[in-house]
Amino acid sequence: MLTILAKLFQALHSENSTRQIAAAVALALIFALSPLLSLQAFFILFVVLLIRVHLASFLVAITVFEGLRVMLNTTITNIGESLLTNASLQSLFTGLYQFGVFKLAQLHHTFNLGALILGSVLAIPLYFVTKVLIDKYREHIKAFFERLAIVKALKASRVFAIYQELPKLGGRA
Repeated sequence: MLTILAKLFQALHSENSTRQIAAAVALALIFALSPLLSLQAFFILFVVLLIRVHLASFLVAITVFEGLRVMLNTTITNIGESLLTNASLQSLFTGLYQFGVFKLAQLHHTFNLGALILGSVLAIPLYFVTKVLIDKYREHIKAFFERLAIVKALKASRVFAIYQELPKLGGRA
């Protein structure tokens, strides 16, 4: 876990795109709210592996959002139940249930549907908020620490130079 956190801080301090980190956090929200053994969770994993997102950010965000899922458990179920019992949507869900993919996705279960809807709705603003926060972090907080005398001394030391060379010397990047 410490290695993952170190990679997350490395991503925040590197020149990685803020879009990659923000997309990882947004996708982690949908993944964490979804049941682990569901089609939507497998689809999110497929998307994460298909597009370029920062995997350490994805893993750290999943652990944070798993706690959020526990707190939102009844809300997720209530959202799914209200959608499934809505009279105007009954014919839509009845028609969708005739397709095998809909049955496989188990969106006729209140928790699965509620998790997909809530995660998708919250992921869009979370992407933009995360992107802005990372930009502000890089602009203000990182710049503040870079100006500290102890950080300048550490960066000037031989130990830091060796640390910077580790990935180039055959260590895992």
